[in-house]
Amino acid sequence: MKINKPQLALVLGIVCISIFPILVRLHLTNGLISAFYRMFIATLLLLPYVIIFKKFQLPTLKNLISAVLCGIVFATDIAVWNIAIQESTATQATLLSNLSPLWLGITSFLFLKNKPALNFWIGTVVALFGMIIFMGFETISQFHFDTAFFLAVLSGILYANYLLISKNVLSKIEILSFMTIVLIAASLFLGLICWVSKETFTGFSTTAWLVLFVQGAVCQLTAWLLISYATQHLRATRISVSLLGQAILASFMAWLFLDENINWHMIIGGIFLLLGIRITFYNQPLWVKKIK
Repeated sequence: MKINKPQLALVLGIVCISIFPILVRLHLTNGLISAFYRMFIATLLLLPYVIIFKKFQLPTLKNLISAVLCGIVFATDIAVWNIAIQESTATQATLLSNLSPLWLGITSFLFLKNKPALNFWIGTVVALFGMIIFMGFETISQFHFDTAFFLAVLSGILYANYLLISKNVLSKIEILSFMTIVLIAASLFLGLICWVSKETFTGFSTTAWLVLFVQGAVCQLTAWLLISYATQHLRATRISVSLLGQAILASFMAWLFLDENINWHMIIGGIFLLLGIRITFYNQPLWVKKIK
């Protein structure tokens, strides 16, 4: 398959966000404040650029409200995912939040005119099966139906809705204008939540500030500029399944930097996961029933 610019942007974006679970697992700050600074630092980096170079265009009121809603939905997703990771395990939180392709497919099928193609459903089933093998049946059997479990599921639902809403908005707003609105809305929303929750905004170690900067600059700003570009040109369903690939990269980085093991079931699961992603990018049905 010849890779084009949107597909390359998607791959690079996935690489950038794959760093995030590793950084969160360091527990240098709590989940809410980490989510806030991820958005706030990205805003501080992007806002001067769009102002100085006049890259921001104020959209219509309807599109502005939609972009603000995207920011709030995405901010809530990041916050509940951070909490789910810290309150349970990265494995449980990652698997449950990565059910987003399933929620996105169901939502698209029920409410949108453009229904997901058969290849999407086949690819999603194969990818999720690969994800289960990747995580390990024994690990999944130990999941607890607690608050962290349902927060991780909620994260996947929010993620799916963000992709659907942003796909629609990005057809009407330039990427930089969209990202500026999303980041400002997300920062204000998370800042208010942290203030109400009496979170501490300062007093972190030098390492913690460095990690927060990487989250904002790489995992948020760079990653989602790339993914937003891909979203303009690719189907939201394909993007949602492709984002499952971050589990493979995150595990590789955990092996590289945190000395976590990679075993045979992770390799087999990764192969199925990548195969499922590949299936969703086939434009022609995998099989066509001939009618005589």
